[in-house]
Amino acid sequence: MIGTLQTLGAHWLHSFEIEMTRYLIGAAGIALLYWLLRRWTAPHRIQQRAATMADRRRELMLSVQTIAVFGVVDLIAFALIAGGVIAIAHDFNPWLIAVQVAALAIAHDAYFYWMHRGLHLRAMFRRAHAAHHQSRTPTSWAAYAFAPIEAVFESLYVPIALLLLSLFGPIYPLAIFIFLGHQIARNAIGHSGHELAWSGFTRSPWTGWLTTTTHHDLHHSEGRYNFGLYFTWWDRWMGTEHPKYHVRFEAVAGRHASTAEAVTA
Repeated sequence: MIGTLQTLGAHWLHSFEIEMTRYLIGAAGIALLYWLLRRWTAPHRIQQRAATMADRRRELMLSVQTIAVFGVVDLIAFALIAGGVIAIAHDFNPWLIAVQVAALAIAHDAYFYWMHRGLHLRAMFRRAHAAHHQSRTPTSWAAYAFAPIEAVFESLYVPIALLLLSLFGPIYPLAIFIFLGHQIARNAIGHSGHELAWSGFTRSPWTGWLTTTTHHDLHHSEGRYNFGLYFTWWDRWMGTEHPKYHVRFEAVAGRHASTAEAVTA
């Protein structure tokens, strides 16, 4: 019994360290990059209001709490792998790795959309999601700023997805690594409060299916629209895309495009 608890504790600590490292690289990396390039990023700011240091501290503290919860939920995946329920691949197949990364991202977007809408139900919002929406002007530090209940729902995707994906064959660790890296990068950028995409991005058939920072920023500032994570598909199919999303996006993208033209003129 003591040995089992020690093993679980060691795996929780290992998960906590990995998740914390990933979070700091994503959140702090984006914050530092935007600060270093602030003369260029300033015109890209979406909201006029700027987040305060108190906002950032709250987002950081909630994120640390969330990562601790992630470590507990990660034990489910560890148990499934250790028990042989989920098989791990030991070869290198770039095509299968790419397929698994794409499958994990597409399925995660669907899972997140419906889970997110569930968190906005009256019975759930105050208990599970209000903490995240304290960030009316979010920063990259808000990437994991969740209440414990939401942290559980957010992190359950990984063991569920790995279990389902394993039905088709062994899971490639590199696919998991790439997927999780993509997840925190998109999450941190989506909460950064700066729109880096160019004018016309949201209406192009080549890029319009990808969410932008403006897409998620509108969700934080108004709350009733834009529940998607990586892609705009579900919001468009379900009629939950902000009716002025394209206009709000162009207001920012057009503003920094005009600034760039003025600088080069």
